[in-house]
Amino acid sequence: MQIIFFSSAFGIVSEWKSNHEIEHSVVCYDIQNLEEEIAKTDEYILIVDYDSVSAEINKLMASATELKNMIVLEKDPEIVTGKMLIAHGIKAYGNARMLPIHFSQMIENVIDGKVWTYPELTTSLIKDTANPTINEEAIVLIQHRLSPKEIEVTYFILDGLTNNAIASKMDITTRTVKAHVGSIFQKLHVSDRISLVLLLK
Repeated sequence: MQIIFFSSAFGIVSEWKSNHEIEHSVVCYDIQNLEEEIAKTDEYILIVDYDSVSAEINKLMASATELKNMIVLEKDPEIVTGKMLIAHGIKAYGNARMLPIHFSQMIENVIDGKVWTYPELTTSLIKDTANPTINEEAIVLIQHRLSPKEIEVTYFILDGLTNNAIASKMDITTRTVKAHVGSIFQKLHVSDRISLVLLLK
């Protein structure tokens, strides 16, 4: 998987490569260079420095250019910006200076075809897209495919609760909640919480 960095700030890319031990990558400093690199491979992850190239990325999104596996990072991520980017198909959005463990999780999620956001943005996205009640077809779907405990967990997810909060409400361990969530995703053929909400809303 080719890592492509897109930034006009030399320092931030050097920081990312050093902090996250990325040895093999390509750095693009302008749109033309970026388009040339993307044309060379289908297997890539594009990591964008939104602080320095937001205008270029916004133009690409406005032109409906498909940029798969795009991660957008900025120094001060905002929920409203994250919502806009996710709505345009961005696969991950977060802090440009996130810890290496979170960076690794983010990359793994994107490789697995999942959407990754930081917890506050995920909660906000779920609350925005979830209806107070799910539609009748969705109710039939979850009743046919999920166990009673999984249905309970699903409703908590739709309310925007984290795994820890669900564990507390249900008086079970976070590990058990994670197992239920994984089973729910598998049975409903979704890859993440946002996809689950979009399926059931």
